[in-house]
Amino acid sequence: MKRLLLGPLVLLCYVASAQVVTIKEVELSGEKIVVTYDLDDNNPNNEYLLNLYTSKDNYAQAVANVTGDIGMDIKPGTDKKVEWNLVKEYGGYKGRLALELRGKVYVPFIRLKDFKATGTYRRGKTYNLNWKAGNSDPVNIELYKGGQRITGEMNHPNNGSYDLYIPSHAKPGTDYKIKFTDARSSDENFATQTFRVRPKIPLLLKILPVAVVGTVIFILTSKGGSKGEGGGGDDIPDPAFPPKQ
Repeated sequence: MKRLLLGPLVLLCYVASAQVVTIKEVELSGEKIVVTYDLDDNNPNNEYLLNLYTSKDNYAQAVANVTGDIGMDIKPGTDKKVEWNLVKEYGGYKGRLALELRGKVYVPFIRLKDFKATGTYRRGKTYNLNWKAGNSDPVNIELYKGGQRITGEMNHPNNGSYDLYIPSHAKPGTDYKIKFTDARSSDENFATQTFRVRPKIPLLLKILPVAVVGTVIFILTSKGGSKGEGGGGDDIPDPAFPPKQ
């Protein structure tokens, strides 16, 4: 890795004095910027919401192309890493750039249960979502394909359950996600991992009945003539074998 000079590096962490966040190193690895930090807390059960911001937009919006120890449910610990794809986020950026790592003790407004991004989801089907509510604020629940909103419900009661319908007209793809937002605080939001939506009936099942009918027609038309309506046809002759030598 190469050491990256990005100008001033700023850390903002909105937590009590018992918690300390220390950025230890910022490095360049290919197209990615790697931030290493320690998160110290005398309560190891606390969880944090951490986001990375940059001076390019005056720290207005958290960067999106990040992986590692970032986002929700971050536990205290040392040598935590955030990898940010600078090229994917900003393209061929040139110039000085400052970073801010902002965080706070996180009490989620909902905690989704038993959602499997590797599961099978089909168009025209309804799936029940369940979660544990962290407050009583209503929630917005939206289905996205990439950056396109497909469907959703606003101000749904935060009662821990919702039936998500995937429209029949939705295009198959692997870039679907479900976004949850606190209806009274847009900063409180998260999205599931991306998952795949398939057609309602697999294409193979649509083709197989046609193949079976074609086989039946072939057998019927290959027989000898019938002996009148309702009568049985000639027996199908035994296959011919070559004469013995």
